[in-house]
Parts: sequence; structure tokens; C-alpha cells
Amino acid sequence: MVTIDILATEQMTCSAIKDIDGDEEDDVAAEKERIHRGDLDGDIMVIKDLTKMLTGATRVTSGDATIGGYSVVKKLSKVHSILGYCPQFDALDPLLTPREHLILYGRIKNIPSFVLNKRVDITIQQMGLGYYSNKLSGTLSGGNKRKLSAAIALIGSPPLVFLDEPTTGMDPKARRFIWTRIQDLVRNGTSVVLTSHSMEECQALCTRLTIMVNGQFKCIGSSQHLKNKYGAGYRIVIRCKENNITTVKEFMKVAINSSRLIEEHYNQLRYDIPDGKLSDIFRHLEKGKQRNILDDYSLSQTTLEEVFLRFASEQSNEPART
Repeated sequence: MVTIDILATEQMTCSAIKDIDGDEEDDVAAEKERIHRGDLDGDIMVIKDLTKMLTGATRVTSGDATIGGYSVVKKLSKVHSILGYCPQFDALDPLLTPREHLILYGRIKNIPSFVLNKRVDITIQQMGLGYYSNKLSGTLSGGNKRKLSAAIALIGSPPLVFLDEPTTGMDPKARRFIWTRIQDLVRNGTSVVLTSHSMEECQALCTRLTIMVNGQFKCIGSSQHLKNKYGAGYRIVIRCKENNITTVKEFMKVAINSSRLIEEHYNQLRYDIPDGKLSDIFRHLEKGKQRNILDDYSLSQTTLEEVFLRFASEQSNEPART
């Protein structure tokens, strides 16, 4: 059995999980060797299925896992008392108020009665639900329902929290608010497992992240590590006069011979540069500007979204697995 902070698993499997064949990236293989040795039958399992097993929503068919020292097979009620979970889809009773929801789940987590109301008040304030605390949850907006689902996960300050797309359907202001709360959790020592389709959200919140293709982890590491390893290096967008496009193309071939033309639209050209020193790239582009070959340019590093799209294109090209 190998421990990951407060979570440990031992040969845990579920009948819903299928074996997945295929090569792994070095980082993923190394991570499995470091943390998951003897951990999973077959390949790395889909994180949402793992979440369902750890929270008791899906039955574990073999093996076991412990959270805070409690077995998810033998002591699931104890696990529920120290685990926070925000599902992808709100599981709220429309006839209960946010306050009543939090009191209910606080009791499930065995929060002592003499501190429960105070904990509920703190959570309501932290999640910005004060005005809605005594309104029926069925009347809340989609964004406030997501806030309430996140609040339920956080009640009692559990040491481990699973958040499954917690900001789906939220407006930008509410999304930023939830991000701040998640960052507060991490600073206070809570372990957070987040699933999200938003690359901006992953960039803002994740210290380490992974991208999945057909149910298999393809890469793992920090945002900067993934951009360095799987990105295209740098991206240049050049603007020039329409009758000068051919000259710009010839200039880029000579000045930065590793550049690759990715897109051409009207008077704008987009290049990828897989390698090269920033100082050299800027020097060549400034020369082109001084010679009136380029009107303007912008230079940026490959984004996390572009890394994701690279793996997404692999998913569309790979056969479906069953």
C-alpha cells in the first residue's frame, strides 16, 4: 500500500473500469511507478470513476483504499465524515434552503452540535450565500446552486476535497469567487482534486495537472512543465502590408529557419517556433521591423489550451476503446 498524503489505495478495481492498452508518456509512467506501484489493475483509471469509488457512489469490486486512515470498503461512513465532494451535477433538495442543506451534511460529517451552526454560518459567508441562506434551493440561480454544492463539499473543513467541474454554468465574477475559495483551501493545507474542461481554470488553480485521452492519462506535471515539454515553443503573430506577405515569408525562412507557418489570414501570419533563444528571436524580428518588412508582431509562449488541443486531436484520431 502506498500513501498519497491522506489517500492510499491497494489493488483497487471496479467492474466499470476496463483495461486500456497503449503507450504511456515517460512522466505518466514515472508517476505510476512512484505512487501507484501495485495500485491499479490494468491502466490508470478514469478519474471520475475513481472519485465515485472513493466517495462510495460506485462499489469497489476488489482491493481497498483508505482516506485519513479509514477504509472506503469497511468504514465508508467514517470516510464521508472527512471527505468533501462536489459532483458535476447539483444534487440538491429543491425544498431545502442552503442553511438546511449545510446543517444536514454537517450532521452527516459528525460535526458536533454545539459548533455546527457556527460552521454553517462561516461556510455561508465564505461562499457568498448570505442573502440566499434561507431561500429554497429550487429558486436559486444556476451559479448559486453550484456555490451551494461547493459549500456542501467544504462544510467541516475536510482534509480532502473532490471538485468535479465546480464552476460550470457560473458567470465570470462567481467563477473567480470560487477560485479564490479553492486557493484559500490549498493554502490552509487541504488536498483538492479538481476536474475541469477550462484550461484557464487549470492554469489558475492546479499545482499539478494531467490530460486524459480515451480514458488514459497522457501527461502529468505543472502547467509550465507541460507547456515546455508538449508545446510548440513560441508563437509569433506578424502583421504586414498585404502586398508584402511574400517578402515576410522569405524573411522568416532566412532569419528564423526553425519557424513554421501555421496560419495565414489577410495581412496576418502566424508562426510556431519550436526552439530558439528569446533574445535571438527578438533581435531578428526587430531587424525586420527596422527594414519595414514587418509592421508589427507579437510573441508568446504556447498556451495550456494549445497543449490540450494537441492531445484532443490525438483522441479524435485514435480508435474508440471499450
